[in-house]
Amino acid sequence: MTTSESERPTILVVDDTPVNLKLLSSLLKDPYHIKIANNGLRALELAIAAPPDLILLDIMMPQMDGYEVCRRLKANERTCKVPVIFLTAKLEIEDEELGFSVGAVDFIHKPISPPIVLARIKTHLEIKAWQNFLLDQNAWLQEQVEQRLSEITNLQYASICVMVSLAEFRDETTGYHIRRTQNYVLILANEMSKLPHYSELLTRSYIEQMSKSAPLHDIGKIAIPDEILLKPGKHTPEEWAIMKTHAQRGYDMLKKAGTYMGEHAEFLVLAMEIAGCHHEKWDGTGYPNGLAGTEIPLSARLMAIADVFDALLSRRPYKEPLSLEETMAIILEGRGTHFDPEVVDTFMAVKDKLLHVAAKWTDQH
Repeated sequence: MTTSESERPTILVVDDTPVNLKLLSSLLKDPYHIKIANNGLRALELAIAAPPDLILLDIMMPQMDGYEVCRRLKANERTCKVPVIFLTAKLEIEDEELGFSVGAVDFIHKPISPPIVLARIKTHLEIKAWQNFLLDQNAWLQEQVEQRLSEITNLQYASICVMVSLAEFRDETTGYHIRRTQNYVLILANEMSKLPHYSELLTRSYIEQMSKSAPLHDIGKIAIPDEILLKPGKHTPEEWAIMKTHAQRGYDMLKKAGTYMGEHAEFLVLAMEIAGCHHEKWDGTGYPNGLAGTEIPLSARLMAIADVFDALLSRRPYKEPLSLEETMAIILEGRGTHFDPEVVDTFMAVKDKLLHVAAKWTDQH
């Protein structure tokens, strides 16, 4: 078989009358590959095994009529896109309405007119070719969109990593703190997503973005002078006032970075929430803005308990680590004052998972 022959469209002709099969085969054999079937079951076998480009289908056949054959073709994933033209001696409008309702694209009335048959087949093959072209184009466009989105996501994550590296460079004690708190937030968010009133907000992609943003919670500390940030002892009231500005400074830095990124800055929204609000308290006594209750974004409420939990268990230049018992007591004491009560309840439900992270990423790791 030559290449030109292999590229010819395939027509499946279905008719229970041998004379009609012979007539149509003779008419169509030069421009097309022809397959024939003299009953509905055989037609379905041939079509499903190797879907043709078009089917000429007689309606009046014994055992299974053309309408039922067409219904089954359209119900099968392999053949549902194959155009079906009915061959029929019926002229009633109701018959044509039924044919179109089961999926046919056209009718050719018997006795057939060769020019009409050839013209109808040519037209519907051209339509199918255009449909296939559009499907291919849509698939290509979808692939391009997905590739572009992947590139943007990678660039966004790289931007976050650069900013996190800056924070780690300024303060060597924050490295594992960043990793631990990121995992704490991820665990807490996944658990809270099981609550009916948070299931819509805490989608998989939202939680993933929250987890990626969590390491930026202390990005504002890069603006704090070394003598305050790295001081090996308790801060004076004046120094503490400066230290507390890191939350607002982090928010401002990320907001400014977002202005340079334009339409692609949406991924920084959660990072801004976390950096700016993770020191707010449920009862409104936190900083920098004194937000209370659900005025505080959920991402920051999760970050708040993750940050405090890790800080209490960790050694710092100005303090020794607390025991697990002391730490848990402080967390529970802060329920409804420092922390969102639901977040504390969630924290207690996943305590073992959080402790596993703490053990994995110790400061001696």
